[in-house]
Amino acid sequence: MASTLLSVKGLKVAYGGIKAVKGIDFEVRENELVTLIGSNGAGKTTTMKAITGSLAMEAGDIEYLGKSIKGKGAWDLVREGLVMVPEGRGVFTRMSITENLQMGAYIRKDVAGIASDIERMFALFPRLRERKDQLAGTMSGGEQQMLAMARALMSQPKVLLLDEPSMGLSPIMVDKIFEVVRDVSAQGVTVVLVEQNARRALQIADRGYVMDSGEITMTGVGKDMLDDPKVRAAYLGE
Repeated sequence: MASTLLSVKGLKVAYGGIKAVKGIDFEVRENELVTLIGSNGAGKTTTMKAITGSLAMEAGDIEYLGKSIKGKGAWDLVREGLVMVPEGRGVFTRMSITENLQMGAYIRKDVAGIASDIERMFALFPRLRERKDQLAGTMSGGEQQMLAMARALMSQPKVLLLDEPSMGLSPIMVDKIFEVVRDVSAQGVTVVLVEQNARRALQIADRGYVMDSGEITMTGVGKDMLDDPKVRAAYLGE
């Protein structure tokens, strides 16, 4: 069995008096694609922010590579290979696509490797190559999502966390984003995917966790969960 890269233990997160995450446990193993699904407000994004150090946890622990990362900032975790593409993309709008990719590699010193990886990103996302000198702020939402993912990959992550990558995109662009997520996973990057499009997420995931009102209510193999009557009724509209 592959080793566990990320382990969430008894995680609780509160906003003021509101308990957004209520003591959840889950793990992600090396080379897995794991998805967290659930309705709006279930606590998925809060969980991702706590993992990456941008939200303080009320209780519990998060272990990465066998060590607690409690209290570590997002900038430290990027250096250790734990990288998130947030909901809303967050590209540098006044920089070109190429400059955004270079910013993604700011922790690296290997100039030749960075240039090679930029070419690799252009191969993975041909649309970015076509627009490499264009300002990121002038791109469509789908193109910005591609850029945000490519920029994160430039840091050579061990674990890539994706928060709602398909949100607000056209059906054609949704297809492309899921295709890329699957390809990135196949290339050996461990992926944690938070996604409201439960059907598409479970189709490509090795394992899935269902979050509801701050708790994990179900887990299983991705494709098996697609056939689960409870999942189909609650999240697949059937």
